[in-house]
Parts: sequence; C-alpha cells; structure tokens
Amino acid sequence: MAMVADRAAQRRAVAVPDDFDPAPSIQRLRSLEISVVDDVPPGTDAIAIPVDTSGSGANAAGLDEATLASLGFEGKPGQTQVVATGEGPIRVAVGVGTRALVNPAAIRDAAAAFALAARRQARLAVRVPRLGTVDPPMAAQMIVEGILLARYTYDPLKTEPTTTAVASIALVAEPEDQADVNAGSRRGRLLAGATMLSRDLANTPPAYLTAPRLADVATRIAGDTGLAIEVLDQADLRALGCGGILGVNGGSAEDARLVELTYTPRQDNGTGKGGRLALVAKGITYDSGGISLKPSDAVHATMKNDMSGAGAVLAAMSVLGELDCPTTVTGYLSCTDNVPSGTALKLGDVITIHGGKTVEVLNTDAEGRLVMADALVLATEAKPDAIVDIATLTGATMRALGTRIAGVFGNDDGLVEQVEAAAELTDEPTWRFPLEKSYRRQLDSDVADISNIGGPNAGGITAALFLEEFVGGLPWAHLDIAGTSQTDVVESWRVKGCSGFGARLLAELALAFEPPTRPA
Repeated sequence: MAMVADRAAQRRAVAVPDDFDPAPSIQRLRSLEISVVDDVPPGTDAIAIPVDTSGSGANAAGLDEATLASLGFEGKPGQTQVVATGEGPIRVAVGVGTRALVNPAAIRDAAAAFALAARRQARLAVRVPRLGTVDPPMAAQMIVEGILLARYTYDPLKTEPTTTAVASIALVAEPEDQADVNAGSRRGRLLAGATMLSRDLANTPPAYLTAPRLADVATRIAGDTGLAIEVLDQADLRALGCGGILGVNGGSAEDARLVELTYTPRQDNGTGKGGRLALVAKGITYDSGGISLKPSDAVHATMKNDMSGAGAVLAAMSVLGELDCPTTVTGYLSCTDNVPSGTALKLGDVITIHGGKTVEVLNTDAEGRLVMADALVLATEAKPDAIVDIATLTGATMRALGTRIAGVFGNDDGLVEQVEAAAELTDEPTWRFPLEKSYRRQLDSDVADISNIGGPNAGGITAALFLEEFVGGLPWAHLDIAGTSQTDVVESWRVKGCSGFGARLLAELALAFEPPTRPA
C-alpha cells in the first residue's frame, strides 16, 4: 500500500528542482550597486533628467524647452523623451508635472517612467531633484523604489531573462545633500526589496511553493534577517485545536503550516517609540475553492496569489531590522492550500477554531477567514497593542474598488488612520468600509456559534465582521487586498502579474506605529 501511495503522490506532483529559489530578488538586490555621486560616472548607460511643465531642467537634457515641445514633450507626469547622443549615456527627459505640486508619488512615478524608457540599459543615473515639498532624502528613496519596482520581472522559470536587469543606480546630488541622499536611497532599496520579495512569492507556481515550502522560505529569511521564528506543523496545529486551518487543509496532500515570526527592536533605538503590533496573514498557496469549486476561468488561474497576504507580512518583517524599527512586531502566516478530495471539508461541516468557537461551513471557498481565525486568536493571546490582518479575502471588495484600491475595515479609528497614512505614503491606496453591525445577523448559524458566509450582498463587510469575532476586542484593522494583489497591465512601477501590494505599507505602518489609546 505504501508503494501505491508513493506512486499516487508522484502522479500528483510537479517535478520541482531541489535548488529552486522562490525568492530570486534577494540575490538580485545583493548584486545591485547604488552610489551617491557629484556627477554622472563613467560607464553609465542612461541618465534621467527631471523636467517640469515650465521646462525647467531641459538644459540638462541637452535640449531647450522649445525643442522638447516640438517633440511633443510637455513635462507632464510620466512623459519621457529619449535624447539621442553620439557618445556617452542616452539622456531621458522625464516629466514630473507642475513643480509646486510635485509629491513623493510623482517622483516615484517619474523614476519608473525613466526605468521603462531605458529598459535595455543596465547602468542608470538620476539627478536628484528639489521639487515641490520633496526633500532630497525622500526624492532618493522614491527614485530607487520607482526604478527597482518598474524593472522587476519574475523569470526564474524562463530559459532566457525577459528584461535587462538593473546593475547600478548612480544618484547625482549636491555635496551638502549626499549624506541624506544616501540614507534615503538605502531606505528605498530596502522597501522596494520587500515588495519584490512579496511579488516573487506570489508569482511562484503552487507546486513550487506549497505550505511546507513557504515555511522553509520563511525560516531561511528569518535566519538571514534576525527574526525569531516558530513553525507549527500538523501535529502542533492539532494539539492547539486549530480547526480552521486544519479544516481547510483537509483535502490536501500537503500538510499545513502556521508560521510565527517575531521582530524585536534594539533596546537603544532612541526614538521614544515602541508598542507591540501583531500582523496576521492569509497564506493559501493555491485556492481551488475546495468542494465549492471555482469556475475554470482566468481568476482561477491566478489563485497561486492567494498567499499574497502572507508574502506581504514576511517581506515587510524581513526589512524591519535594517530599518531600525522601534516596534515589536509578531507575524502569523496561516499556510495551506484549499483543494477538493474525498477528505476535504464539506458544506455543512462544523469546525472548532482555536479557543473554542464553532463555525458552520456553508461555503468552502470562504476559506481564508477560517485559517485566519485560528491565527487571530493566537495573536490575541499574546496581548499586542493592536492587530492588523491582510488577505486576498473577497471578490465583493474587488467588485467595489477594482484593482488599484484595497478595502480597509477596523474597530479603532486611530489604528485605521495609521493604516491609511502608511497607504498614502507608499501609494498603495485604501478605502475604508463600515463595519455595519446590523449585518452580523447574516452570519448566525442554527447549529454553530457562527457561519462562515453571510448573504448575497456586502460580502466584504460580512467577511470583516466574521474576522472581528476572533480579535477579542483588541484594536484591529483588516486589509482586503483581493483586487490589488494582481495587475493585468503595466502601469508605472506596477508591473503585470502579482503586485506585492501591502509589503511596503505594512513596513511603514510598523515603523511609525503608535499604540491606540483605549478607554479606561
């Protein structure tokens, strides 16, 4: 019988090379050179010249305002004009819009436009501008983020690279600004790297990134970045009574994992800030819908990205040490796939979440909230100051907000405002939905404490109300990234494929986190 079982496993499995690396961007960033210089260094392939709508900066591009205008270049945001030169680097005029209105997002977008206009050039240079209210360190951060995110590709499974990798970025700055520019560029490299890592993981095909493999990746990254880690396997989850994640895992040939990561700041960070933040993430490495099978359409084909929340948390936490984050952060990644089989969770089954609450399962494709319920309760037991969860949770939120804006829900205004501030800073926009308490009755069950779906309407809100049941009254916010996790077309630094949405947002949230004030 064992031999038959082994053959069956071999028939199911995709052959995955032992040396396959699901996080190639880590190594790619290690080989990247970023320098801060007085002038464009020898060997540069392309240089960006920021030009506003008044034509300021045109001379640096080797052209006057009238000549650029004759070429159709007006300095509008995202416009580029490649200027041919006989020798030396190509020059790219990059529009930044109206000078006084330039903000960090505009600089990031301009850097992305440059990187795409010079997509075949490896050694890039940018003159760090002073525009609007953007100071040199912030401009440097945005330039590095824009270039790296725009030129990101996922190609470890291709025989040939699809684009020219960025080998170096030279930031041309005034001598008095160079120390600040260097600090900003370092921050940009780290935050862009977090998004790139999150994209890597979400883009990896499901056979290449099962729950055990994702836990192995987290273990390696934790070792490299100084995070403490505990990985709960199937036996641990049974001992803890984690019926949500075990129930969803019931149909799988792969065991589930719950990964707990902890970042502890240095005692001498000197910022005066602190606090304890818990991040909880959905890590469904492939979602077929289970018994409630999804239709075989384009959406189904993207369901490798259903662990985007877990990727975002892991990636965000991986850079907190180098950013000297003052907040203690614990991340919980609930990882399994959701597939049908003779042992799969069935409609009408009742499962028991860690802590004892029972759930009637009326739709096995509403599985993310089940695996997160266990993690949310575990998080509450550690008594953090606040909990933020992130998940590709509902098509309803995607229908309401599309693919550029994530839904945010919460029971604490101050915490939600902190999430919104991080979203604005990273240009990963959110829109707050109400937690309409009257909708809670839609989750009532005749046989259990709660059911896992509500009625046909307001699905994003009822999903959030379900999650709120497991946070124990602690300050809590929920990010639904179902729409923003995938991008269908290239748009500035938003590349086609898995977006990595949330990695920079969560890192910025942790860096600026202030414990919510609770009533006495």
